[in-house]
Amino acid sequence: MTTQTKPIDAFSLPTPNGQKVHIMLEELGVPYNYHQINIGKGEQFTPEFLAISPNNKIPAIVDPEGPGGTPISIFESGAILKYLGLKFGQFYPTDMREQVKVDEWLFWQVGGFGPMLGQNNHFSVYAPEKVPYAIKRYGDETHRLFRVLDKQLEGKDFITGSYSIADIASIGWAQSWERYGIDKAELKNFAAWIERLNARPAVAKGLLVGKDQPQMSLADDKEAQKVLFNQR
Repeated sequence: MTTQTKPIDAFSLPTPNGQKVHIMLEELGVPYNYHQINIGKGEQFTPEFLAISPNNKIPAIVDPEGPGGTPISIFESGAILKYLGLKFGQFYPTDMREQVKVDEWLFWQVGGFGPMLGQNNHFSVYAPEKVPYAIKRYGDETHRLFRVLDKQLEGKDFITGSYSIADIASIGWAQSWERYGIDKAELKNFAAWIERLNARPAVAKGLLVGKDQPQMSLADDKEAQKVLFNQR
């Protein structure tokens, strides 16, 4: 089994995307250092951060013990999860057919169950003008995606059968189910799954990483909104 001598540097925040990496690192039990990137103050646009995350988004990691023993930087949460799963041989299967299953649901999360929930939140909470069509569109899509997840979990403890990076990718976003008007009584498979995952010590710990540091209140910080929204 691959071991890690030097800590992996995680440049992140306690957001659903950042939490994916925190949970994975906690599950692996490898040493890592958490570095908060204050996106409300524009730290994601510094040359140092752009060198490892050219899309100016968190999370990103630097593994000082990358392939061949030389450092490697990785951005995009899905790519980070796959890299760590492959490197350490955990939470990502070795069988190709099983890899395809995990990849499908990992990409389902990064392409839908994440972006759509994010748009729902933006138009419902942060948009300076309330656009009923946008609120309904992203609200409906959020509910559809939760139903898709519930259906996939029918007869399973985890999304693809065994606990994997597909579950780790989705659990942070799933935490806000109540905000989106999701009724657990209607989605019993989902309800059992989120309870099962939240009971895992590494998940519970990973969800809390970074929350001991001061957090921005985006809803009240107009300057931060200028940094984060409507950038070209």
